[in-house]
Amino acid sequence: MKEKGKLWIQSILILLAIDFDIYQLFLSNTDSLIKLGLLPTAILLVVCYMTLQKLSLLKSRSLSFLSALFSFFMVFGNSYAKVGDASLIFDNFGFFLLSVLMAIGYFYLFSYLLSIVFRFCSSNRFFRQTKSIRIWNKFFSKHPFRRSFLLIVLCWLPYIIAFYPIILSPDPSYQIKQFFGIRTKYADYAVLLDENVVLTNHHPVAHTVLLGGCLKIGHELGSDNLGLFIYSIIQICVLASVLSFTISYLKKRNVPDRYLFLMLLIYALVPMFPLYAISGVKDVLFTAFVILYLIMTHAILSKRCQNFSAKHYIAMIVLMLLVILFRNNGLYMVILSFPFLIFLIKEKWKPLLLVFLVTLGLSACYSKVLLPYFKITPGSIREVLSIPFQQTARYVKYHEEDLSSSEKEAIDVVLGYDDLASRYNPELADPVKNKYNKYTTKEELMDYFGVWFDCFFRHPVTYIDATIANTYGYFYPEKQNWYVYYKFDKRILKDGFDYHYNGLNGLRSVLSGFAVGFPSIPVVGLISNIAISVWLLFTMAAILIHFKKYRALTLFLPAFVLVLTCVASPANTYFRYAMPYVFAMPFLIGAFFLFQQQKNND
Repeated sequence: MKEKGKLWIQSILILLAIDFDIYQLFLSNTDSLIKLGLLPTAILLVVCYMTLQKLSLLKSRSLSFLSALFSFFMVFGNSYAKVGDASLIFDNFGFFLLSVLMAIGYFYLFSYLLSIVFRFCSSNRFFRQTKSIRIWNKFFSKHPFRRSFLLIVLCWLPYIIAFYPIILSPDPSYQIKQFFGIRTKYADYAVLLDENVVLTNHHPVAHTVLLGGCLKIGHELGSDNLGLFIYSIIQICVLASVLSFTISYLKKRNVPDRYLFLMLLIYALVPMFPLYAISGVKDVLFTAFVILYLIMTHAILSKRCQNFSAKHYIAMIVLMLLVILFRNNGLYMVILSFPFLIFLIKEKWKPLLLVFLVTLGLSACYSKVLLPYFKITPGSIREVLSIPFQQTARYVKYHEEDLSSSEKEAIDVVLGYDDLASRYNPELADPVKNKYNKYTTKEELMDYFGVWFDCFFRHPVTYIDATIANTYGYFYPEKQNWYVYYKFDKRILKDGFDYHYNGLNGLRSVLSGFAVGFPSIPVVGLISNIAISVWLLFTMAAILIHFKKYRALTLFLPAFVLVLTCVASPANTYFRYAMPYVFAMPFLIGAFFLFQQQKNND
């Protein structure tokens, strides 16, 4: 009887947790139960109770911690999504009490769900032999890379045709202008080494040169569209090859065909893959190189580096350089993840250390010698200061009366004070950063940080609110933002470039409509959900810790570093920032189960 009572309480809390609006109804209207509908509520409650009767909770510290973490994400994410701060939790005692109940409900919900997941991962069910997939065996099993590549490109073909030559968004448009010596806002954001060289490393120069160089080839041949399509073909081939290679790599390690076939369907049919394959943003090639880096990491952790020759180590250096050169945060990913491989693979620590040092040395030569030689200006320091700048802007907006005249002056020198409060956007730091004074000296920046530090101790909650408001979408699954490019950008037309779509407006509308609606498809749409990908990373890490597979955690370090760069980024829930670990998720899940299979065989 006592156990039944506990299950009824858990059922009530879970039912209430999944919809916070119920809490608000209870607080605001005594007729809330009538509005909700007694019969539907009762039916759901009984169904929840009967379901819990068939389940059991797994005792695990990792599971409990993860359930609590996900509950925290849901409770705080709901509040910040609705009101922009934590007032739905702490505004009054009623809200706080109901938020605690909501958190407990979510805790039980996630505990039961994760118990199922943990038990599944402790069994051999993922690798259990089942009836083979006839289509896979007939067409893909013998040549997984080649035929996966052909199917992926074939399924992408409607997008390639409809959006010929390429989808240009603002960033690649500005990069093209920079390549051709046209001054852009990025030249105004930094103190140029040479006023005649407007190309900066705000966007990776390697990508800018590749994109602009392809356009130049087309221009010389008489068609700007042709040049852009040449770049598009290169990017399509690279991304499709890398995705196909993930299937081939896992196939050789005996990952079940049913999962490989699912990976193939995701790559071929989920619209974010083809739309980004034909988008000119720098993140696409960076994503491809990150996935290869993850495959390389898995190969090293699996001790396949025992047979590595000099050419393998050279390939590793080239790959890490590509990661670093095609996105500025790639350097942080390499620095914060590769040393763990050196430490773990003791029998190969010397060549791995040499690879790491050579990579860093070449990267330093590129950024400190080669780019300055060509008078290419590095990106502004403001790009790494989104968090403190947003905190200052929010402080000025809500606590201006607490600032002295000298403190206002220190802020004004760096960010411009007069309109700072009005420029503050809780989920986008660009309006604040865009007025950063590029002539700020080190002393002035230190004065600013002195004020920033003092203000933190006066109103720490304001700083916390500023950071969470600008990042919660990376951890809160119900937060949705745009996630694909498809609109025609006219930015480069006024500079004389002949860039245009073809006449297939109807096909473009159908494909873009499918892409925009895809995240709303039940279950399947979660493939494109940023926060769900982060939750999967946490879940796999927690399971590995539960089974004491600490070594395997190294595979997920690059993805976690990229999550941290999203937290430090200027925009909340910005898909292309999260794209590397979202696109890599099918491979990471397959590699995770390989580690679990090793556990069961030990």
